[in-house]
Amino acid sequence: MAAPTLLLIDDDAELAELLGDFVARHGYQLTWADRPSAGFARLAAERPALVLLDVMLPEQDGFAVCRGIRAGGDATPVIMLTARGDDLDRILGLRTGADDYLPKPFNPLELVARVDAVL
Repeated sequence: MAAPTLLLIDDDAELAELLGDFVARHGYQLTWADRPSAGFARLAAERPALVLLDVMLPEQDGFAVCRGIRAGGDATPVIMLTARGDDLDRILGLRTGADDYLPKPFNPLELVARVDAVL
């Protein structure tokens, strides 16, 4: 059975590399998009099990991306993974359709636990 795929939409290449290695040790495969347009293309083509989404992105912010995912009728779970951790940002993320919201910096074991819980 193939490992479930997580799609990371984040412009931080170093985070993508580190996270890819870490989630692989926990039974997941990570694909990466460095901007929203590439993320939407990967979401449509690859049908990942879950999206990990940053807020501060080129092209448009992650809140708009999440709204776009949901407006298209896509029910793929979304976990916002971002440095914007204020209460209002977390509330906005959840209200735009995210299933969970984890501020950076984060414990990678907590992220895997949240992915497991959402899936």
